[in-house]
Amino acid sequence: MGLLAGKVCAITGGAGSIGAATARVFANEGASVMLVDLDESALHRVCAEIASDRVAWTTGDVTDAASVRAYVDRTVERFGKIDVLVSNAGTIGAIAPIDRFPEDVFDAVLAVHVRGAFLACKYGVPAMNDGGSIIITSSVAGVRADPGPYAYITAKHAQVGLMRAVAKETAARGIRVNTIHPGPVDNAFQLDVEDKLSGILQRDATEFFDERIPLGRHATPAEIADSMLYLASRLSSFTTGSTLMVDGGMST
Repeated sequence: MGLLAGKVCAITGGAGSIGAATARVFANEGASVMLVDLDESALHRVCAEIASDRVAWTTGDVTDAASVRAYVDRTVERFGKIDVLVSNAGTIGAIAPIDRFPEDVFDAVLAVHVRGAFLACKYGVPAMNDGGSIIITSSVAGVRADPGPYAYITAKHAQVGLMRAVAKETAARGIRVNTIHPGPVDNAFQLDVEDKLSGILQRDATEFFDERIPLGRHATPAEIADSMLYLASRLSSFTTGSTLMVDGGMST
């Protein structure tokens, strides 16, 4: 039997590369999966690629409370109570000096990362089975900082505080809550970051990052998904309130 046999999982940001890779791994390990994203066509594509009747999708805005309640309700209606909740939706926002950083972008980025994770926990926890797992996708940027992506770095640090508080509250029900911290990943999200940074650095930002990663390369989405599986499954049964670094040593 798979590590997630019979489990019900909901994944926000499910149409992105990490969300899709996680859904694929979870389904292969026996889980039923609800993918949540704003991009309906991308959700269609991901579900078609996985091609499993245990993988479904629904559109949803993680910053909107009614939308979050709706995706939780749809997951429960389709598959039953939730065992694993992955708050994975994200956006990079702007990269700019502090005195020129757009205030509306700052607010929007925090809404997706921090409010989105908060609402996922607020409405997801009551729908979860005891002994479940909540995984919040933070970043290597959640434990260190560089000037420029002020909203993203602030949001990723804030997710750690939220995780630790929720982990304390839900421990009595055996629900584990952790953040996962990818370093640079070989995907479209990271390429957008590196396109923006290359002009600022006046050099290739992909090479710049690889030079700062002890393992010397970007991660693949599948490698992040494997670490998601660890946090979702019984393999991490005594792990809660933790920050799991999956960054090739970049934060050391």
